Amino acid sequence: MSCRSLADRIDALLPQTQCTKCGYDGCRPYADAIAEGAAPINRCPPGGDEGVAALSALLGTPALPLDLSRGEPGPLLVARIDESHCIGCTLCIQACPVDAIVGANKHMHTVLEDWCTGCDLCVAPCPVDCIQMVPAGRAWSAQDAAVSRQRHQGHLARAERLAADNARLMAPEASASPAAAAPAADDAQKEDRKRSTIESALARARARRNPTQS
Repeated sequence: MSCRSLADRIDALLPQTQCTKCGYDGCRPYADAIAEGAAPINRCPPGGDEGVAALSALLGTPALPLDLSRGEPGPLLVARIDESHCIGCTLCIQACPVDAIVGANKHMHTVLEDWCTGCDLCVAPCPVDCIQMVPAGRAWSAQDAAVSRQRHQGHLARAERLAADNARLMAPEASASPAAAAPAADDAQKEDRKRSTIESALARARARRNPTQS
């Protein structure tokens, strides 16, 4: 069996929550590492003991206790945004590995709960702490995992296209031309305006939460 086909089979057993709690940038990189013998099979909290047992059976290796330093297994959670405090900064949208958060700059965001994997990667970037993880009220299914894998692949493909576009804009050949440099300058100005908008929104959010403070 080739390393790649083994990685495919390992990946098929992982829950595809893309939570990165295993220490890798998603389920597929973790599957690759297991196939290469570079990572143990017990680093996936969403998969729990059942996931460890499935990987053990596939690989013909002893089952290991779940590595609880990576997180506690438990019921599926989903992200929920307190839209009254959302400042529309888009940081949570950028953090979501399966594009389960929709919204626009300076407009409130919302979570598509059927798409949310419970990875909680959107919580830390939120500058106003308006995202909570709440019980989903359902179990994560094999169909959920399959759809999540597809959405994550689409998310990565789009990120690669954006990175390639940015690299072309920042290339020395492009920057030597005034006409080509204009889009890069526009992007820099947009980033400056975005930072200013976020800072202003944060100030308004703090004022709403602490009306007695000047």
